[in-house]
Amino acid sequence: MMNSVKIASLEARMSSEMADLIRRHGGTPYSVPAVREVALDCRSEVALFLDHLLQNRLQAVIFLTGVGVKALFKEAEALARLPELLEALRKVTVVCRGPKPIAVLKREGIPIALSAVEPHTTSELLQALATLDLHGKGVAVLHYGERNTVLTEALRASGVEMLEELCLYEWFLPENLAPLQTLIHEIIEQQVDAVVFTSQVQVHHILRVATDLQLKEQLIEALNHKTIVASVGPTCTQTLRQYGITPQVEPEHPKMGHLVKELMAYIQAQPGN
Repeated sequence: MMNSVKIASLEARMSSEMADLIRRHGGTPYSVPAVREVALDCRSEVALFLDHLLQNRLQAVIFLTGVGVKALFKEAEALARLPELLEALRKVTVVCRGPKPIAVLKREGIPIALSAVEPHTTSELLQALATLDLHGKGVAVLHYGERNTVLTEALRASGVEMLEELCLYEWFLPENLAPLQTLIHEIIEQQVDAVVFTSQVQVHHILRVATDLQLKEQLIEALNHKTIVASVGPTCTQTLRQYGITPQVEPEHPKMGHLVKELMAYIQAQPGN
């Protein structure tokens, strides 16, 4: 029976949406968030970024995440400078990695000059940026929960005159590690049918906790031979492979809905289902 299939999700911010998707496709969701997003005290950095925008020292701004855009707007509003920010962003070249920052920016009427194609990884973003002449220009990067050094190194190599980086939140392990520790034991004991990974940081975190439990090798073995592993896209898959884990499912389109649909189809196609 498909509704008896236990699918572990490490998603935090959209855990309820992921659980709903799993139920809708006939599985039993098991939510164990592996990531905690923590806002940073960065008001002074945002104020400086705004000053540089208004002084025309920045000609392009690169947004990597929708959460980061919302955090930027929130900080600008706290500084009573949100209208200045929105007006300034309408005058520079705005580049987005994927659809989430695009959606947030478009709600404020900010035109998007350039965006990466699917699967929206750093590779596609760099390909898009290669169409711009950034030599001698001022460029700002709004990071996600960790700094994208591959992107910033490429920008420096392209000859940008000024590179400004903003990191408004960071990714940490959950404060309570017990659920994640329990999940690791359950995967090893073959009590979970599938594990869904929707970001590379989830991979790092579960392996870090397994290492602390001295169960890293057992977890990797279980994920390769006992439990179905589903990865949302190439970046996540690459991280899994770095640990020696080979996912069986990766959707053509890097979205949660496609991921769950293809995972359930894969499970249904297995002998005995």
